[in-house]
Amino acid sequence: MSLRAVKGMKDILPDEISKWHRLENAFRERAERYGFREARFPIVEPTTLFVRSIGETTDIVEKEMYTFTDRGDKSLTLRPEGTASSVRAYVQHSVQAREPVTKWYYIGPMYRRERPAKGRYRQFYQAGIEVFGDPGPYVDAEVIDMVVGFISSLGITEVEVLVNSIGGPSTRENYREALLGYLGPYRAELCPDCQRRMDANPLRVLDCKVPRCAEIAAEAPSILKHLTDEDRAHFDGLQETLTTLGTPYRVDGSLVRGLDYYTRTLFEVLGKGEGLGAQNALLGGGRYDQMVKSLGGPNTPAIGFAMGLERLLMAMPEDDSDSHVEVFIVAAQPGVRSEATLLGRELRDAGLRVESDLRGGSLKSQLRRADKLNARIAMILGESEVENGVVQLKDLQNKTQDDVPRAEAASRVRELLAD
Repeated sequence: MSLRAVKGMKDILPDEISKWHRLENAFRERAERYGFREARFPIVEPTTLFVRSIGETTDIVEKEMYTFTDRGDKSLTLRPEGTASSVRAYVQHSVQAREPVTKWYYIGPMYRRERPAKGRYRQFYQAGIEVFGDPGPYVDAEVIDMVVGFISSLGITEVEVLVNSIGGPSTRENYREALLGYLGPYRAELCPDCQRRMDANPLRVLDCKVPRCAEIAAEAPSILKHLTDEDRAHFDGLQETLTTLGTPYRVDGSLVRGLDYYTRTLFEVLGKGEGLGAQNALLGGGRYDQMVKSLGGPNTPAIGFAMGLERLLMAMPEDDSDSHVEVFIVAAQPGVRSEATLLGRELRDAGLRVESDLRGGSLKSQLRRADKLNARIAMILGESEVENGVVQLKDLQNKTQDDVPRAEAASRVRELLAD
């Protein structure tokens, strides 16, 4: 029997990786422009971390986590998302004692045992940011504006930004009573999970994907009508700042998202283009002002977002210019292969990405390989070139060819690549 990857998990091979690098590098560059620094966390965490942060009644905790008992009889879980680990690290290392506002970003694999679908895998890659220590609506608006600018930089132009506020504890308590009053007559029509969640956390009913539950939730009273004055002022400040920034958005009072830790601001970015399948959410996030304290830290406001990289890759336009090779060295005769190897090292030491076929082969076959690798430059080295201290530099894009002194080859290549 041949061995295969686990269902819902996939290999990412070199033909695909340049697009991944383009996405990851664009995210790092954008995050660092806004003052974020990268943090890395363990893939495995104590199960209680996710139960306490994400919420016992969420689908993630109830149905989707990869949980196991280790040899020390401890319950461990492969992380299903990044925020809980970020908060755990923030508390564990007493970061708040060193800086009033902390801005982190992360990129890495996450794990959920959900039904595989287009762009959704059981091992998936997530990138996100977290801001600790700033309670105001202005940072919320800046985070959303950062997201919109980042997505636009990827060439994804057809998007919609949804925002909502679910308020703080007082708003949630007021709304809970109104929501239970509405849901009560429909209890028997709800799915078994939602019937149970009505007692534990009725807001979870609003996020259910079962068709009848979704129909009932669509007519539920809006939480926006139950915001306290303080929560209303915060949400108004968010909208005013987004308007000032010129960031388009739409208020969606039904937006609750699938995690229990959110407070006040919620947002999602939806893709409008084809190819995303039934689920068109590109990313989402919000404020979680209670989580740091609930995990043993000081009372610390926080906001963040996370995005599945596979979903963004589906929405990104293709770039035919992607290539891992800038120069392909062609050894015109078998006797110059040692010199070709030395030339390759010289060019790599100069910072260029270089490939060659040290097996040899005809000039035609080596040029075919250069073309297949999408190399911009073919550098041809034969016995006469070695004797005269030159190389033939063939621009495969512009179809030009020149003899160039070997000592100037790297600088000449850089000039061509800059055109």
